[in-house]
Amino acid sequence: MINTDENAGMEQRTLRHGGKKMGSYLNPGNGRFREALNSQVYVDKTGLIACTNAVLQTNQKYICVSRPRRFGKSITAAMLTAYYSCGCDSAQLFSGLNIADAEDFEEHLNQYHVIFLNMQEFLSQSGSMEQMIGLIRRTVLWEIMEEYPDFRYFDPENMMRTMQDVYRFTGRPFVMIIDEWDCIFREYREDHRAQEGYLDFLRDMLKDKEYIYLAYMTGILPIKKYGTHSALNMFSEFSMINPRQLSEFVGFTEEEVGALCDRYGMDLQELREWYNGYRFESVPAVYNPRSVVEAVTSGICDSYWNQTETFEALRMYIDMNFEGLRDDVLSMMAGEQVPVNTGSFSNDMTTFHTKDDVLTLLIHLGYLGYDFDHKCVFIPNHEIRGEFANAVSVSEWGEASKALRQSARLLNAIWQKQAEQVAAGIEEAHLETSHLQYNDENALSYTISLALYAARNFYTVIREMPSGKGFSDMVFLPKKRFPEKPALVIELKWNQSAQGAIGQIREKNYCESLSEYRGKLLLVGVNYDKRTRTHACEIEEWEK
Repeated sequence: MINTDENAGMEQRTLRHGGKKMGSYLNPGNGRFREALNSQVYVDKTGLIACTNAVLQTNQKYICVSRPRRFGKSITAAMLTAYYSCGCDSAQLFSGLNIADAEDFEEHLNQYHVIFLNMQEFLSQSGSMEQMIGLIRRTVLWEIMEEYPDFRYFDPENMMRTMQDVYRFTGRPFVMIIDEWDCIFREYREDHRAQEGYLDFLRDMLKDKEYIYLAYMTGILPIKKYGTHSALNMFSEFSMINPRQLSEFVGFTEEEVGALCDRYGMDLQELREWYNGYRFESVPAVYNPRSVVEAVTSGICDSYWNQTETFEALRMYIDMNFEGLRDDVLSMMAGEQVPVNTGSFSNDMTTFHTKDDVLTLLIHLGYLGYDFDHKCVFIPNHEIRGEFANAVSVSEWGEASKALRQSARLLNAIWQKQAEQVAAGIEEAHLETSHLQYNDENALSYTISLALYAARNFYTVIREMPSGKGFSDMVFLPKKRFPEKPALVIELKWNQSAQGAIGQIREKNYCESLSEYRGKLLLVGVNYDKRTRTHACEIEEWEK
């Protein structure tokens, strides 16, 4: 496509590796993407290439994609490298994948000089930011000189000018792919001078370079902001706050997970509870891809998040002493959404002015989902809720930490129909919070949600479930793996009586709505007496 007669000799020198010269950083091969395709589970996300093809050599050619760990960022970088790199022939690899049906598939296939840089690799080999940048420059220059030793370069020690010379001599433009671009902001958290120097290096390498047709960066954090502008303000950002047209490539979609469940004989509803919960306007159900792969290949739904990082990382942030942060975390653990302002976040891991900055970071780290329309955050699924429970249970959060540690005991007391112990357990979990005063049935349900936190291991929890002639306050339906557990129908009262709550369940036929459920039910009535400041509980058993 870009060959010229004067470069015929150069092309002859590349007749190895199947007619292509393969480098490590300049024009890498397709081995990493081949490895992904050979894996036990591969979900086709090559449709992303149609999006990147659409912005080649345009003002929108700068793309920064931020995702949590284990959300497929590196596989995507390997896919783009395999597609664009002129150092390999990837026609057979992409044959049969979604992108092969695109009209411009062959036009851009293996037609570009690709420079692939994993910044974490260079950082781990360097003792300072200056050493890292110097290592990147020497590495790229060394491979350019090896590939094109006979060119007359303006300045063979200047990486950007040398890339420009290669473009001028070959007519072949560059695609820059940078993985783990933000590792500096995670490992040099307090070194703002090093961070600014790194951003300046990226700007000088990428901005306003006619020979660069696409710059694609991946990381956990959006681009760092300094003052009123960013050194990389030419980038379009696609983050967990608003991934826009790249939403379907963030994680696994419901359709993709459904296909995996069919293939591996897994229960979609169970995977939905464990790993779903992230959502965007155009993709209402987004699953954690790493955890889904671990679950379907092992046949076991469990928390695989802690294979990426321990709950101590989460604890460090939720223990920050910002007004309202503790209350918001407890509300989300009880199943609620809380409002958040994401606009003040500085896109690093050290600059926090309010609880909103902490909550925004947790969105980018994958610990929270974000409702863009309502500007609210929430805990997305059972797996992540468990990480919060682990973090809170060892934090200095007084009764809240104690309630979580003792919730299994309270649940067992309900199963044993020990009403007095249940009332005492709820008493211990009685939480006064600044934003939700303990003065109505909603506040009581909030307390019980935390007190019965362990129930989420065995039950699907539904609040205000439509039932018979009204609404039951809380219903706990056993998960399929625990058919021996009784369903729980809980009615809450304020300044009335626990026996009256049981009577209301019977009178309004709340159990009738559980049409598909067959087995034992426990009717649980709870009342809080505001005058005596005590809780009372009654438990009755039904068979349905």
